[in-house]
Amino acid sequence: MARLPVVSGDELVRILGQIGFIWDYTQGSHMILLNPDGLRVSVPRHRELGRGLLRALIRDAGLSRDEFWEIYRQ
Repeated sequence: MARLPVVSGDELVRILGQIGFIWDYTQGSHMILLNPDGLRVSVPRHRELGRGLLRALIRDAGLSRDEFWEIYRQ
């Protein structure tokens, strides 16, 4: 399996927006996103998200790494 890409917090918000997450509010440097099922994800607004943090955020959003890669490549 390929390594996760280096993405910014803003890029991850755009990627999660493609699967139905919408911006709810910002608290400090974190963007809070909600999906229609009520799932909440807090994405820090960093230039680069560490791979471990990205992996945790992908899991919190209910995605597998393969699903994330498919959305990322679009």
